[in-house]
Amino acid sequence: MPESSENISKRKKEHIELCLTDDVSFKEKTTGFEHYDFVHYAPTEVEIDKIDFAQKFFNKLIQFPFLISCMTGGTIEAESINAKLAIAANELRIPIGIGSQRQMFEDKMNVQSFQIIRINAPNVPVLGNIGAAQVVRYKSIDPIKYMIEIIDADVMVVHLNPLQELLQKNGEPNFAGLLSCIEKIANEIEVPLFVKEVGAGISASASKSLLDAGVKGIDIAGAGGTSWAGVEILRNNEDERDYFWDWGLPSSYCIRTNAALKNDYDFVLIGSGGINSAVDAAKAFALGADIIASARTILQQLNKNNVEGVIELIEGWFAFIKKIMFLTGSKSLSELRKSKLKLKEELH
Repeated sequence: MPESSENISKRKKEHIELCLTDDVSFKEKTTGFEHYDFVHYAPTEVEIDKIDFAQKFFNKLIQFPFLISCMTGGTIEAESINAKLAIAANELRIPIGIGSQRQMFEDKMNVQSFQIIRINAPNVPVLGNIGAAQVVRYKSIDPIKYMIEIIDADVMVVHLNPLQELLQKNGEPNFAGLLSCIEKIANEIEVPLFVKEVGAGISASASKSLLDAGVKGIDIAGAGGTSWAGVEILRNNEDERDYFWDWGLPSSYCIRTNAALKNDYDFVLIGSGGINSAVDAAKAFALGADIIASARTILQQLNKNNVEGVIELIEGWFAFIKKIMFLTGSKSLSELRKSKLKLKEELH
């Protein structure tokens, strides 16, 4: 039986409250970024002031390859968060994702909490979002088309969260027929279709299946950042030693192995999952990510320092990445991806 709108709103509010803390971090498993170090290039000729991160994201120009990852929607709190994040995204000229639009379709009362993103971010790419559990239940793709239209989405995202659905009270851990549904959506909508995990990672073999189905972007959302298993375990007041708290593939592994698929597929690779600093971001780029994304770190910054804090944080990260590029002799991010990062054990 589908979950009530009231219960969904309550759950989303609890998710926000938990993600404003560090209680939902992975306990032992890490992103793996700490195992890598940059290769210093002493005779660098890079002119740091000429490094330019601007690039095309489908039909729109973005200033930085950074995505404010999808977070929330469907509550009063969510509308305020989304409104502020959208202002930051528009100011920075970067893409922004919307939280799951399930409620937008099931309860028209909550539409404004999603629409506010496009209203406040008219000039940047906006990514729509719906869960895999809903996709397999819809009898047609009309709900997906409605979600795209109502926010004027540039990209539609299907999020894969089997672990979260498995542990969540009233969860829907039934994804039977998912790949065929994804293929149908990819073929029938007028915007690119992306797929993302929510913190357990996407393996290269899984990405192959998704890309063969017509997906144009993969957001690996690997392990090491927010544990959505942890979120649900805390919500359920269960034993925090639960094995599944640390379930998933580390972000560094997912980025590196998915980047190898670029030899055979044309797609956007988004690196996310524990991107909590400029160093993490630089390593994600060096391992092969086209774009990086962050959610909880951005949410916490917004809570502490408002819109200005988010803008300052992201601009500061890319100023720092320029310094790493200068020291590794990398004039562009594509050059940073060319053997500028080594496992620390190789540097002994």
